[in-house]
Amino acid sequence: MIKAARLLADKAGVAPRASIALTKHIPVAAGLGGGSADAAAALRALIELWRIALPAEEIFDLARRLGADVPMCLAGRAWFVSGIGDELKPAPPLPACGLLLVNPGVALPTADVFAARRSKFSVVAPVRGWRDLTDFCEMLRLRDNDLTIAAISLRPAVGEVLERLRRLPGVRHAAMTGSGATCFALFDDTAAAERAATALPANWWRHAGRFV
Repeated sequence: MIKAARLLADKAGVAPRASIALTKHIPVAAGLGGGSADAAAALRALIELWRIALPAEEIFDLARRLGADVPMCLAGRAWFVSGIGDELKPAPPLPACGLLLVNPGVALPTADVFAARRSKFSVVAPVRGWRDLTDFCEMLRLRDNDLTIAAISLRPAVGEVLERLRRLPGVRHAAMTGSGATCFALFDDTAAAERAATALPANWWRHAGRFV
């Protein structure tokens, strides 16, 4: 967040004066894009606070300089993402469903996961839209996450989480987020996700909710 503030201030030619407090509700190094979301939030807030008027292209260029995932977080909606995470194409609205995020309490640095990967990345298949949750889950199954095996090799607990999620009643799809160690599961509604969360080990971090 500090880097984002200084970069924006330098670009806009303003004094970098602000008080920023961060309360974190997700695990560190969890594959949830927390740092990228923090940087994007800092850009949005400081643009308003400092009354900065910059073209959208220049703001997104700043976001790219902060990290590959920051442009997507700055955009604040669903996107098809390619390149290193900075090439964005609008996606249809996400389907109504319940979402369960689970982390076994282990940190997993992204660089370590990429270093442990031994297989090639899958060929990127064209992505069509989806009509409902069934379509959405089928699209996720076809694409999968090429970093899962590498993550499990470093943190076997990731594999344990995936096994438990895939056995939960009513689960529609489960996979690892980003480079791990957090995994997710989709359900028909939020109530189903909340019920499923109660069946998991108490020492695992979890959050049940929905797409917004």
